[in-house]
Amino acid sequence: MAISVRPALEADIDRLVDIENAVFAGDRLSRRSLRRLVASPSAVIILAEIDGNTIGYAVVLLRRGTLAARLYSIAVAPELAGRRVGAGLLEAAENIARSQGRALMRLEVRTDNGPAIGLYQGAGYRIFGRKPGYYQDGEDALRMEKMLAEAVR
Repeated sequence: MAISVRPALEADIDRLVDIENAVFAGDRLSRRSLRRLVASPSAVIILAEIDGNTIGYAVVLLRRGTLAARLYSIAVAPELAGRRVGAGLLEAAENIARSQGRALMRLEVRTDNGPAIGLYQGAGYRIFGRKPGYYQDGEDALRMEKMLAEAVR
């Protein structure tokens, strides 16, 4: 299974919406939000593809004036869960953050999402906080981070 990764384009919005709706029961990114993120200079959406078919994506936010990047969302088509697509997207997201001079990646993850927490911990992320009631259904979020490079002194 050869997976390629590339930046998302406006033409990819329909497939992004399809994956978003298949993966998340709530707290979904709308078509409008995805379109804004694709066009934003402070965000990057990367797609994972097999033979030209989009199978997952990651959204990285890159605000000015900070050494931290934020993994805003990551999703893999349910039929490909467990095939390391998420790990590949996470690595690509970290590489983007590094290429933009970011020393740290932060994210939030549902406390009941064991597979995602395992993915992040396996990639070197550590829990540094909790956000009570963060999600639409009231579920808490764990705040996680990983150093990507030595911090600039």
